[in-house]
Amino acid sequence: MAALRAQGALRLGGSLGLSVAGAESNVAIGLARLGHRVRWAGRVGADELGALVLRTLRAEGIDTEHAAVDDTGRPTGLLLTEPRLGTLTRVSYYRAGSAGSAVSPADVLPALASGSRVLHLTGITPALGPSAAEAVHAAAEAARDAGMTVCLDVNHRSRLWSHDRARTTLRPLLAHIDLLVASEDELPLVLERPAAAESEAVHSLLSAGVGEVVVKRGARGATSFTAEGATDRAARQVDAVDLVGAGDAFVAGYLSGLLDGADIPARLHRAVTTAAFAVATRGDWEGLPTRDELGLFDEPDGTTIR
Repeated sequence: MAALRAQGALRLGGSLGLSVAGAESNVAIGLARLGHRVRWAGRVGADELGALVLRTLRAEGIDTEHAAVDDTGRPTGLLLTEPRLGTLTRVSYYRAGSAGSAVSPADVLPALASGSRVLHLTGITPALGPSAAEAVHAAAEAARDAGMTVCLDVNHRSRLWSHDRARTTLRPLLAHIDLLVASEDELPLVLERPAAAESEAVHSLLSAGVGEVVVKRGARGATSFTAEGATDRAARQVDAVDLVGAGDAFVAGYLSGLLDGADIPARLHRAVTTAAFAVATRGDWEGLPTRDELGLFDEPDGTTIR
């Protein structure tokens, strides 16, 4: 979707910066910058904002062969962001009736037919409408049957749907999920019943067939849980500028490590590094690193690279 970013409160007016946003797009760009081949499947409107989305993805080296352009008059989705207090940002969505809400299995299943290794999904897409939810379920099932690793980032958006609707839709997906990513407050959305503790919640998910559960803890880092145990990783210390997109950057780093065959500690290290780049720069994806920039956080403060 397209994104309009304000410099202050929207009700006061002023200028807006136009860019592109979307959790799946952010992850795709993050992975492409780290040198991986990436394909994006979705639906945009036959409008200038849709053209901007596709142009941006292509400019980042992402395959958009399976991106559909809606010719029925549905517009490209839009969001508005406004900074309200420090790094607290308010987001407004305009996605009801958008092209993305009408994405269907027929739009996405052909993208799985050419030997991809990982399918990344989020809980945002099924929140857009019945057709989009059907597309997510169909893609997860087909990818799992094809032997692909299926990753789901819960990514709950309370302005798009309720906790109950999210739970009802996302819970059946677990049968097809290898890697589940969630923040601490999102774990209950994929549980059959409330858990008394995080350890109980994770055990329930692993027992349901999920191979790995990664819990994002923001400034406190992240933890990966598997049947073999838990692995913690502290966050990178960085002056926060913009927190929007940090979770997607984390996922891009983690999947990059997975694709490279890295072990869990190394995946977490790359994930918190890419997340730190996102936090330290403005925009959802603009500041994401290339592979040769991953080591910049290890340089002393004040370093100038000449």
